[in-house]
Amino acid sequence: MTEIIVRGAGITGLMCAWMLSKRGAQVQVVDPHGIAAGASGGIVGALAPHVPENWNPKKAMQFAALDQAEALWTEISDVGGEDPGYARAGRVQPLQDEAAVALARARSETAKDLWQGRYDWQVIPAEEAGIEVATPTGLVIKDTLTARLHPQQACLALAAALRARGVEVVPEPSREGLEIWATGAADLIEISEARGKLIGAPIKGQAALLKADLASAPQVFADGLHIVPHGDGTVAIGSTTEREFDDPTSTDAQLEPLIDAARAVVPPLSDAPVIARWAGVRPRAKSRAPMVGPHPLRDGAFIANGGFKIGLAMAPVMAEMLAALILDNRDRIPPEFLPDASR
Repeated sequence: MTEIIVRGAGITGLMCAWMLSKRGAQVQVVDPHGIAAGASGGIVGALAPHVPENWNPKKAMQFAALDQAEALWTEISDVGGEDPGYARAGRVQPLQDEAAVALARARSETAKDLWQGRYDWQVIPAEEAGIEVATPTGLVIKDTLTARLHPQQACLALAAALRARGVEVVPEPSREGLEIWATGAADLIEISEARGKLIGAPIKGQAALLKADLASAPQVFADGLHIVPHGDGTVAIGSTTEREFDDPTSTDAQLEPLIDAARAVVPPLSDAPVIARWAGVRPRAKSRAPMVGPHPLRDGAFIANGGFKIGLAMAPVMAEMLAALILDNRDRIPPEFLPDASR
């Protein structure tokens, strides 16, 4: 039985442990800060696809991950008995002008092929969107592939499912084994410093949680802003993208315009109170593709990192690729995902 130590109890590390334990590996998850202490402790949780055009390996893998997400999270919930907050409720995007409408209609055709006829990307009247949104053209994009996941709840659900399989999250390893490093921004900083060049960096994001019961509504994406109704009577909005910052976990005035924008785009939020604010750093690889494969600094170890804004969706794919590599010596990792591709 393969002994594996997974360092990092965020979504990527926990998902690596899940995939490996299902394959029979003996796994221990190590994190001195506990479960979802970093970026995975966020509140937004948009599982949203890239636009259906200019297809590449990253987009194809993200589509596969989103397509399989419902079955995956149902299994995790069943095994551990905890709700990860998953729902495929779709997404609405307001269309600002006629050029945007024309482009969206063209993409509705490419989606039929690229999304294999399983999901829709359609231009529809705003009144049919399933949520009240402000849109200058009276039209919106509605896609049926997008889903939501509550990041904190998802990590707790994964940890519960792992416990049911005998896998614990501990502050320090109690045995030796092959190591997978899924420690997020801290590891990217260390690799960059060792290489003397940018390999990856922490990107700060700020988000807010509003009290509003829109649980059955689709999420909204407008001008880079995610507005995500969760099943617990809250709506998450976010996030900022900050490359320079002093305090990685503090919120400040940069968050207020996002709250105002969300209220303007979704009128039902106009009087919704803000009940929480969150800030944290997300790991962004220089190439913007996830980083998966042999660790560039630690001989014999592996890395799963750099998910950035698509980390929630891509964690299962990253974990499956590592499991195949480690347990079967089967390399399915695209060249652009390998750590060497980011050096």
